[in-house]
Amino acid sequence: MARISDLLARGRTFSFEFFRNGLLIATLAGALCGLIGVFVVLRSMSYIGHGLSHAVFGGAALAAVLNINYFIGAGVWGVVSGLMIGRVSRKRIIGADAAIGVITTASFAVGLALQARFGQAKRSIDAVLFGNVLGVFTGDILAVAAVGVVSAVVVVLLYRKLLFTTFDPEVAGVSGVNVPGMEAVLMILLSATILVTVRVIGVLLISALLVLPAVTARLLTNSFGRMLWLSPVLGAVFGGVGMYASWYADVPSGAVIIIAGTIVFIAVYTAAGVRRRARVAGMDHHGPSLRSA
Repeated sequence: MARISDLLARGRTFSFEFFRNGLLIATLAGALCGLIGVFVVLRSMSYIGHGLSHAVFGGAALAAVLNINYFIGAGVWGVVSGLMIGRVSRKRIIGADAAIGVITTASFAVGLALQARFGQAKRSIDAVLFGNVLGVFTGDILAVAAVGVVSAVVVVLLYRKLLFTTFDPEVAGVSGVNVPGMEAVLMILLSATILVTVRVIGVLLISALLVLPAVTARLLTNSFGRMLWLSPVLGAVFGGVGMYASWYADVPSGAVIIIAGTIVFIAVYTAAGVRRRARVAGMDHHGPSLRSA
């Protein structure tokens, strides 16, 4: 604690590469989670985001034990888990919540078992479980940036189809939109987002970063198009401010990022008023009436 205070007193905060990298990746991760979080919130997929983070943990644990690249092991595991959840849910044999519970908790249990059995992988696994924004490398920053660019391009190219699928999937299917395909695209983007950001925020908090920017943006506008840029901006602010504040407070950055987002959400929620909140609450159930721009 004293050491950090001394460094700050000398005004050397940005002279450290690890801090600059941490601030950059926290900002990028917040923006990416904000973009994908719009679909997570409007499609009521918050539980899926929470579950997939646990599924990725299982893949990360396996990658650590086998000493293979994190993005390969956790990435394949996470994407496969996401597609399995989507497939099981569409079959309607069991509910989506049950499918998520079975698949993701099983993956998390595998990760915990591997963590307990193979002690040499414990440090790497703990970084995924709790996040370590100051321990990121250039490859992590490039991965977040790459997924962010791809996600933005996909959203722009498939804007109308994603909009239609989000608010009225049944009518979208009748109109010729490949609804299962659009759902698979969203699951892949969500899995990739969690994969590249979970080491920044941690498995236990990543679902909050997916939700907070989007629900805050939802209170500020009833336009789907505006939400798609406002939510990433809010996510970037949460990530950057939270990361910077955590340095001063000497508190884990992931926790401060979520606390910062929660404070902003509470302020916006309070200021929005009962009438505004009631009108925005109808977005999920009245898709055709929502302005798309």
